[in-house]
Amino acid sequence: MAQEDVFKKLVAHCKEYGYVFQSSEIYDGLSAVYDYGQYGVELKNNIKKYWWDSMVLLHENVVGIDSAIFMHPTIWKASGHVDAFNDPLIDNKDSKKRYRADVLIEEQLAKIEDKIQKEVDKARKRFGEAFDEQQFRTTNARVLENQQKWDELHQRFSNALNDSNLEELKQIIIDNEIACPISGTRNWTDVRQFNLMFSTEMGSTADGAMKVFLRPETAQGIFVNYLNVQKTGRMKIPFGIAQIGKAFRNEIVARQFIFRMREFEQMELQFFVKPGTELDWFEQWKTTRMKWHQALGFGAENYRFHEHEKLAHYANAAVDVEFRFPFGFKEVEGIHSRTDFDLSQHEQFSGKKLRYFDPELNESYVPYVVETSIGVDRMFLQVISAAYHEEEVTGANGEKDIRTVLRIPAVLAPVKLAVMPLVKKEGLPEKAREIIDHLKFDFNCQYDEKDSIGKRYRRQDAIGTPFCVTVDHQTMQDNTVTIRYRDTMEQERVPVENLRDIISGEVSFRRLFEKLK
Repeated sequence: MAQEDVFKKLVAHCKEYGYVFQSSEIYDGLSAVYDYGQYGVELKNNIKKYWWDSMVLLHENVVGIDSAIFMHPTIWKASGHVDAFNDPLIDNKDSKKRYRADVLIEEQLAKIEDKIQKEVDKARKRFGEAFDEQQFRTTNARVLENQQKWDELHQRFSNALNDSNLEELKQIIIDNEIACPISGTRNWTDVRQFNLMFSTEMGSTADGAMKVFLRPETAQGIFVNYLNVQKTGRMKIPFGIAQIGKAFRNEIVARQFIFRMREFEQMELQFFVKPGTELDWFEQWKTTRMKWHQALGFGAENYRFHEHEKLAHYANAAVDVEFRFPFGFKEVEGIHSRTDFDLSQHEQFSGKKLRYFDPELNESYVPYVVETSIGVDRMFLQVISAAYHEEEVTGANGEKDIRTVLRIPAVLAPVKLAVMPLVKKEGLPEKAREIIDHLKFDFNCQYDEKDSIGKRYRRQDAIGTPFCVTVDHQTMQDNTVTIRYRDTMEQERVPVENLRDIISGEVSFRRLFEKLK
């Protein structure tokens, strides 16, 4: 099945099973804004707990804050967002649609990568275990031809970005015959910059109102509170401040479901270090963060680092953690060495000293900062994309059937346990309720009695529930139940009193955190 079709099914699945809904759907929706349903919010909260605890519990020198969305407007002037928080946009004159010029070119690069990968996949299928991918990539004529095209386009694109050359970006689009996905034409306007911040007014009267912005990132709330946290927490360099919060960007190219939205949530750590040590810490956090992603078990081959083509004005090093989505490798997390730009700017614009007194050096300095920033929504999409599977299974009557299952890691799964009475009589529902009452203080449990047991299993598979417990007539005799495991569909008979220990061992964050050592 084409990856595009897989992604469409995944999006439909998220709606059908209560994970993600289009915002304001009964009013025909609001573009690039989504609501999380009853299972989506549970998964989202579990992702946030995984991140928060891995930062705050596992690191003695990391603490958390929760800063306000509204901030003094001068903060965004100091940070550079008022003047430099722009995207290069281009319009198609026929479709009247607007696109990010850099994204159009990135998608062209991805198409060339796909051509190379298809050649590699065909060769691997042809040669089997004897296939040497590295040798094939360096000797096959079609691969080398496409690689040369990619290298030339990539270099030209990189130069244009670094030089902020909008005319060259348009020329790249023209030279590569990149067409509008809607109209199919290449009738483009010039490329121009567009600021992404939402603005509003704060004040009781129109004349006295002050223009403020919805924050486009959560980082600045950490920077302006850095000294408050350092002094009240008696923090010593190096130390970090973590935050989870909403951010808002007026994205023009808002597509690919929840991958790029106008209202989204970030999980950010700003790690304050002594000047001159920032690049060492940058490398350490790269390793730490990649471990965090790979601990979920989605396969190391589905992750990679991507060096930035153009460094932000505040950075001296930057890299993205990319995951292989159904629409290709895309960023889920950014790791940046921000130097002392932010604190120095706020010191200058506020007139307040934001320096750290280092008792070992007996001197004051503005700390440097290493940042890790991950989107909750992109992480959510990563988990769902990796977990979604369709597989052929054989039913009890020997007929083939397609099972749709979300293999969400048990620790993140919205519902941990479904308890099902085999029939709705003879005391089985009451016994099932009794089991839930016993376990609901430890796990998110669900009672399910509608339809046949097979249909109930399929429904829980589609939700991503890792354990199903069936209460039958034997339960009433010996207090044992059948527990079914989602990923293998294996079943075993266990005493009711063992359920808590069996499930606890699989859904504990501790097991996940031990992989991060």
